[in-house]
Amino acid sequence: MALAVTSSTSIAFSSSNSRTEQGVQFGSSNFQPSDRAFAAPAALNVSRRRSLAAVNAEPKRNDSIVPSAATVFAPDVVDKQAEVEDIEKLAVDLEKASPLEIMDKALEKYGNDIAIAFSGAEDVALIEYAHLTGRPYRVFSLDTGRLNPETYKFFDTVEKHYGIRIEYMFPDAVEVQALVRTKGLFSFYEDGHQECCRVRKVRPLRRALKGLRAWITGQRKDQSPGTRSEVPVVQVDPVFEGLDGGSGSLVKWNPVANVAGNDVWNFLRTMEVPVNSLHAQGYISIGCEPCTRSVLPGQHEREGRWWWEDAKVKECGLHKGNLKEENGNGNGSVDGSQSAVVSDIFESENIVNLSRPGIENLLKMEERKDGWMVVLYAPWCPFCQAMEASYVELADKLAGSGVKVGKFRADGDQKAFAQQELQLGSFPTILFFPKHSSRPIKYPSEKRDVDSLIAFINALR
Repeated sequence: MALAVTSSTSIAFSSSNSRTEQGVQFGSSNFQPSDRAFAAPAALNVSRRRSLAAVNAEPKRNDSIVPSAATVFAPDVVDKQAEVEDIEKLAVDLEKASPLEIMDKALEKYGNDIAIAFSGAEDVALIEYAHLTGRPYRVFSLDTGRLNPETYKFFDTVEKHYGIRIEYMFPDAVEVQALVRTKGLFSFYEDGHQECCRVRKVRPLRRALKGLRAWITGQRKDQSPGTRSEVPVVQVDPVFEGLDGGSGSLVKWNPVANVAGNDVWNFLRTMEVPVNSLHAQGYISIGCEPCTRSVLPGQHEREGRWWWEDAKVKECGLHKGNLKEENGNGNGSVDGSQSAVVSDIFESENIVNLSRPGIENLLKMEERKDGWMVVLYAPWCPFCQAMEASYVELADKLAGSGVKVGKFRADGDQKAFAQQELQLGSFPTILFFPKHSSRPIKYPSEKRDVDSLIAFINALR
């Protein structure tokens, strides 16, 4: 029986308006309210490719902050390569540019297909920069359900201050319920924060980004020396997919990448931008309430996040592409010679880890009890890393459906076998083993989002 996956989507647009709310002034040790209002520049009238819903209209429920792309095969590889080259050149051209100039370029280039990711911390500076450009802009945020009360109040303050509506993304209730019922409310203190972050943050973010061509983050090089020291001002997102699907389909803008933290705060003070009241209590980097605490004088700002874990790796998965291995080469060598030091990927209870004998048995079977979807991967490959979230989600969706999901590590000693027997051309290669077929069928597209993979399976069932 074919699987049907449908979703309804709508567009909510956050635009800049005049500001009437009070700003905030503060020194290094405390905050003092200011009663001086800040007058916003008039918004420019720009043409848009889509009609936009009214700001105050009641939004429809959806899985993405803009409509998802239709499933298509045979992507235009030449255009994607040209786009990658253009982004690399753009990054070089904007390396010395101001945050305001970078923000203006991003909004000009992508219009309604770009949005600011707002966490409720000092990245409110991004909203201020967007406001100052005079261009329309959109803001979205991930509500994990475990934020501080002060952060929720701050969201409301920001909406009123700028006259916008933040587009909130929420975790899947069934996934949260399963996690809490199975492992409790605070399992992350015992087995690490990655699983909880994947459910409450990474997957909602992935749904949001599927409807965009670009997004804007508040990453800075000095935020986390272990993971963000080489963040460029603009890059092809190495982890998530955008509206067109496939690797290279999403661009990531980091306007304050080269700005020091104290300069961001000087900007916020000067422009009288409202800030989260938690900052006055010693919180600098702010996330979920159970996983964030204030830092002491002299401590780095990220030491307040997941303080019970390795201080060198302070990422939740939203910026997983920043993570590097101890060998100094984030993804290992192209031929896999360094793959032994790279952590494995596609870890899920619904994904079967196939050994060489296991994959050989699949090849020999002409009559299988279940169909199989198998990814041939190398954990050091950035394109494999980029599709990890969607593949794990695919496995969860197909659990109990009559199609099993597996993985086979095909680098190193297994590469020659995979090339000769499994149609391996490049990583990742995705194969479908139908119930009644002696040979696997190779997935022909670079679109690796869940909907496209399910459409491929349905076409062969």
